[in-house]
Parts: sequence; structure tokens; C-alpha cells
Amino acid sequence: MSSPSQHNLVGLSPYLVGRHKTLPRLHLFNRDHGPKDVSRATAALSGSPESLYPSAGNEKLYEAYNDLHGLAQDFDKPFEAPAILLVGHQTDGKSALIEALMGFQFNHVGGGTKTRRPITLHMKYNAACSEPLCYLMTEDGLPREEERSLDDIQAHIESENLRLERDTHQFWAKEIIIKIEYKYCPNLTIIDTPGLIAPPPQSKATTALQAQAKAVEALVRSKMQHKEFIILCLEDCSDWSNATTRRVVMQVDPELSRTIVVSTKLDTRIPQFARAADVELFLRPPPRLLDGDILGGTPFFTSVPSGRVGSGRDAVYKSNEQFREASPARELEDVSSLEEKLGRPLLREERNHVGVSRLRWFLEQILQRKYMESVPSIVPLLDREYRNVTLKLHQTVTDLSDLDEIKLKERGRVFRDSFLAKLSLLLKGTVVAPPEKFGETLQDERVHGGAFVGADGLQLPFKHMPNAGMRLYGGAQYHRAMAEFRFVVGGMKCPVITREEIVNACGVEDMHDGTNYFRTACVIAVAKGRDVFEPFLHQLGFRLSHVLRRLLPIALFLLQKDGEYLSNHDMFMKRVSTAFHLFVECTERACREKCMEDLLSTTRYVTWSLHNRNRAGLRQFLDTVSLEQSILTNSAGGSGDLVSVASNGNKQENSSKVLKGQDSSGGQMTQTRLVDLLESTLWNRRLAQSSEDIVNALVAKIFEGIRDHFVTAAELKFNCFFLMPVVDKFPALLREDLEVAFEEDLDRVFDVQQARQVLEHQRMDLEHELRRVERLQEKFAGIHHQLSSAHPVTVPPKDVAEDFSSMLSIREKQFV
Repeated sequence: MSSPSQHNLVGLSPYLVGRHKTLPRLHLFNRDHGPKDVSRATAALSGSPESLYPSAGNEKLYEAYNDLHGLAQDFDKPFEAPAILLVGHQTDGKSALIEALMGFQFNHVGGGTKTRRPITLHMKYNAACSEPLCYLMTEDGLPREEERSLDDIQAHIESENLRLERDTHQFWAKEIIIKIEYKYCPNLTIIDTPGLIAPPPQSKATTALQAQAKAVEALVRSKMQHKEFIILCLEDCSDWSNATTRRVVMQVDPELSRTIVVSTKLDTRIPQFARAADVELFLRPPPRLLDGDILGGTPFFTSVPSGRVGSGRDAVYKSNEQFREASPARELEDVSSLEEKLGRPLLREERNHVGVSRLRWFLEQILQRKYMESVPSIVPLLDREYRNVTLKLHQTVTDLSDLDEIKLKERGRVFRDSFLAKLSLLLKGTVVAPPEKFGETLQDERVHGGAFVGADGLQLPFKHMPNAGMRLYGGAQYHRAMAEFRFVVGGMKCPVITREEIVNACGVEDMHDGTNYFRTACVIAVAKGRDVFEPFLHQLGFRLSHVLRRLLPIALFLLQKDGEYLSNHDMFMKRVSTAFHLFVECTERACREKCMEDLLSTTRYVTWSLHNRNRAGLRQFLDTVSLEQSILTNSAGGSGDLVSVASNGNKQENSSKVLKGQDSSGGQMTQTRLVDLLESTLWNRRLAQSSEDIVNALVAKIFEGIRDHFVTAAELKFNCFFLMPVVDKFPALLREDLEVAFEEDLDRVFDVQQARQVLEHQRMDLEHELRRVERLQEKFAGIHHQLSSAHPVTVPPKDVAEDFSSMLSIREKQFV
């Protein structure tokens, strides 16, 4: 029966054990057997790496997945190759943990932003490599592996960081791919992401830092979206209720079902605990504190030897071998400190989660299991990719053979007709283009195409517009934009008229200095109408132009989808695009000028049959004012003014009595009112309230007439002179333009030399991609055949955690 102390020593990885002679002598807590000599115990574990390596014999499997990941990155393929995604804040110890897993130092460690691009590390165990053998995937030209020294790779990472630091975006999601072979490396693929930033509260001084924090978090979230990635979440805290990194991780993996939580810097954490109960809670937190069911059941706890490798005075380790040998010593010190705090030996389940060696073992096992499970699904994906690349290569070869004058003209005509057909289809309506990619909500449309905004600066709330939240394009988007224009402008009310405006509008006549309130109302109404409605005309033209310009990329997408796109002829595509944009611009300007003519004519001369459509409403208003004024006049014993006269003047019966003098008392009253009318309208510049009301009413009615005519005319003209020409006029103009260009100078339409260069380069890329796909097909087909012939028992990924203890237990018995 082995002692608890022996359980604490067995199972250490060979790359962490190293030479036992240089290990310090530690005293482990063992209440049964007393102190144990660590050097003697580690000497028993100093076997060859091959004897302890947990995944020996699976090198082909790891190599195949490394190549698959490289193919997905180099050619932007949607292959979900399993990998370990490292996520943590800048000071959580991400780089130090990776170095401890690899067994050597190569990166900068410290505060600040040290990584501005994700770094993919394909670690491969190679017993023949006593020193790290590193390869860097080049990014200039065809992707290929180049052997580089550690200094070269570090310089490349630093140069990329400096370049991105000066760049506008500062971060880039494309990964730097590094392949490492080493006799002390695990078989792992780890993607090191830029460190998350926890900026201080928003202020002017922290604006740039806030922007960096958002950019990094968006990049990390995009990487976590890959369902095949196992997320290694690093937390630097003593209290599990402080979910700094988990807060970001749970936005993508809310149940933490594919997340491994690691508490770093354990050596600095242990002295902070005063009671054994605090250590118990820290080692085995309840599920309510972790907010999910993490992989492994409980968090892992790691410490990394402090100090850098180098020859300088500040270097702690002279070589990577000394750094590697210090890792198991650090792990054993943590175990001893934990047992001392707890007053008991660590349980097997607790010991299995303490130390870099235990984390390394668990990562290899779970990644290997994910690899095994993904093989059956990868094989058909590679077959489909092989067919797609073969078709593209065949099409490229065909395009190269078609680079002669007659075939180019014919292909140009076919593309032209297909393009025009797609434009017509989009206006008529279709669902072929995905709305989530090409559609715009009303809010997006307002941002990119402008909003209908009046003088008050207010916009129509989205809830008042039908289909405001739908992502539309083509004819449906055009109809919605026109409906919003009709709704907004058609509901405009006349702006408030001040008394000063009325008096200023009265002016002086050319024959006398009296006042004419009917002319005053006309002057004010046409001025208000022109000022209010002219900006809306420009806004309508800009908005509808935006809607029609968006037809071009959608039509090109439909052509690509149907295999009708004329690729590798940028000059021809630019000519077609320029012709379309120029046509939209010129047609919109001509249509807007027609609408301006209508607006100017409507606001230059008032035609009562056109401007005063609602006469009944105006008459009812005048009757109301007349009645109120008569009551005030009779009660005060005074005389009336313009309102009563104007109102009674509308009644033929009263007018007849005045003219015929049938009623002497009534005639006298009418004469008095006529005198009052002359005083108030011709001889008196004092503006009475009733006169102001009459002018306001007349202005409002004239304004409404201008508005209704403007909305109707603008909608009709934009439909007839802007929308319809795209359907019936643009096709003829495009055909004529291309035919003339074909006859005059074909090189102005097709740059044959450039097209040939592009096609040759594309052919070389496709041939290279096809060779890589073929090699991957062979590798995965062989692996799949071996797995099928062996009839493996499929175990869900969650069972890896349950098998973890039993695996380590078997290994312990081999050395006890």
C-alpha cells in the first residue's frame, strides 16, 4: 500500500521531472510516515519520456489535425478542428502557463498588451528533439512552414505587435501559426488569445483604453464561437464569486460545458488563507459559485516558477533545462503548503487538479478524445472540399483558355444580360439573397441612407412605421422608404406663425399703404412651404439612391451563387459598376430637379382651387370665430372687426340685406361693421386677435394644399423618373456603352494581361490547396479505417473527467 506522499509524487510528466539531483529537498506533510525525501521520490520517476508519455502512438492523429487547422487558417475554410483556446486577462499568467506546458521559454511575460494577434501553437512530442524545433507558417505568398529559431519567432511576434500598435484597429483575428517539436512537449494545439483588459471607469483619459478593451473582447468572443474549441479559462482570484474572465466566457458558453477553469498563481494564493475551511472552499467550490458545470468537475490550480531564462544578471535560470526542472519542485511545494494549511493529505480528487503536470495530462486526454470523435465527421467534409476545389480549379483552367477576343465579348454579353435580369428580379421581389447579410432594418437604412428630419430635428419613432424591424432590400426596401416619406411629410403641420411675421408680411402696396391680409397669408404660406419641404426633397433623393445603389452588390452575389459571375476581370466589373452608379446619380439628380420645379411653381403663385382644398373646414372655423366675436361685441357694446364681416360676407342672405337696405336697424349695423372692416384692414396696422386667427387659418389651409400636392407629385415623379428608368432605360444604355467599348478598344474593357496573371496565380493556389486536401484525405481516411477496424467505444466528452482519476490511479500503481 502506497503512502499519501507517494500519491503526491507519481504521475508527474517526464518533461517536468528532469534530473532529480538538482531538485531541492522538501518535506511533505505525512502524519503516518513523516517527512519524505523528494529527491528520492522523483528519482523513481526519471524514466524515459516514451515510457510515461500518455499519447504515444497517436502522432499521426495530432499531425493530421494540425494540418487541418493550418488549412482552415490559410484558405479560410470552415473546418472546426478541436483545439485548446486560452482565455484570460493580461495579468492572469497566460504566457507563463504556456511556457510551463511546453517546457521552455520563448515569449514576453509581464503586464501590458504583449499579444495583438492570436498565436496558435501546434505542440508535437518528438523524442528525437533534445532542443525545441520550431516552424513558422509564412504569410507572404503560398503558406509554407519555415524552420525558425526561438529568437526569430520572438522577433516576428514583436514586429507584428509593433505593426498593429500603429494600426487603426490595433488587433487582428488572423492567427500566427507556430509548430513546435520537442521531446518534452505535450501533443497539444493551444491558441493563445490577446489578454483581456479591465479598464478603469469611462473618462476622457481612458477613452483609448476602453476602445482597446472592447476590441480585444470582441476578438476573443469570435474565437470562442468555434464549438470545437475547448476553452481554458484563467482566473487570478481567491474568491470564486469574482468571475472576471468567466463573465466573458459565459457570454458564449453560458453553462461552461466546454470550459476548463484554471486558477493561476497558486503559490501566492495559499498564504492568503487563514483557515482550513477557506482552503476547502477554494479547492472544491460548490457549483453555485462557478455558475456552471465545468469540465473536470472542479477547477485546476497551477503555479509556474518565477524568473526568466538567460545569461544576464537578472536571469534566474541559465537554461530551459533548469526552468523545466523547477516546475515539479514548484508543484510539490504547493502540495506541501496546501496539506499544511488543511492539516491533512490531499485527497486523490484534489491532488489530480493541482499542478501544471495534472492540467497537461487532462488537456491531452480531452483533446485526444475530441480528435477521435471528430474523425468520422471530418472525412466527408474533406471529400466535399476536394470536390469544391477541383471544380474551382477546372473553372480557372477554362477561364485561362477563354482569354481570346471573341470569347471575351460573348462572356461579357452573357454577364451583362444576367446582371440586368438580377436587377429586375430584385426590384420585383425575391428571397434568394439572405436578408441577414444584405437586408437593412429601418434603423440601418437611416444610418447609411439618411433620415427624414424636419426643422425640429426629430425623427419618426420606429414603432409607427410598418416593417421597421425587418431586414429588407430591393423593391421592398424602396417601398418602405417611400412609405416613410409619405407618412412623415404628409403629416407635417404648418410651423407656428408669429405676430411679427404677419406684420412684416403686410408690407406696403404699390398703390396705397393699406393692408391686405389675404395677400399676407399667401406670402407667409408659400415661404413656409418652400423652407419646410425643400430639405425633404433632397433627403428623399439621397435615401432612394442609397436603396438602389445597394442592388449592385446583391445582384453580384446572386450571379456568384448561380455561377454566372465573370471573375478575374476587375476592369470589366469596374466598368459595369461605374455605369450603374453614374446612372443612379444622374437619374436621381434629374428627377429631383423635376420635383423642384413642381415645388417652386406651387410656392410661387397661390391658386385657390389647388391650395385651399378643404373650404368647408375653413368656413366652419370662420363661423366659429364670428360667433365668438359677435358675443363679445354685443356684451361689450362695441363694434366688430374683420372676422364678423368676413364671416357674414360668406352668407348671401346678410349680403342681400345690406345691399337692399331691407332692415333699417340691420342696415345701420352692417354699415357700422363695414366701417370697422375698413379701419381694421386698410387704415389700421394694429393687429387684432381675430385678424391674427384668420391669417393663421388661411396660412394653415394653404400650407396643407402645398404639402399634399408636394407629397403626391414627389412620389409620382420618383416612381416614374427614377425607379422605372432602372428597369426600362438603364439596360439599353449599358448595352450601348459596352458594345461601343467592344468595338473601339477591347483592352479598355478586359485587361487580358492582368487577368491572365490573376488566373495563373489562382491556379497555383488551387493546385497547392488541392494537394494539401489530398494529403489530409489520406491521413484521415487511414485514421478512420484504423478506428473503424478497432471498434472503439465512443465516450461522451463529459466522461473524460470521470476517467481522469482512474487513468492517474493506473499510472500511480505502475511506479509504487
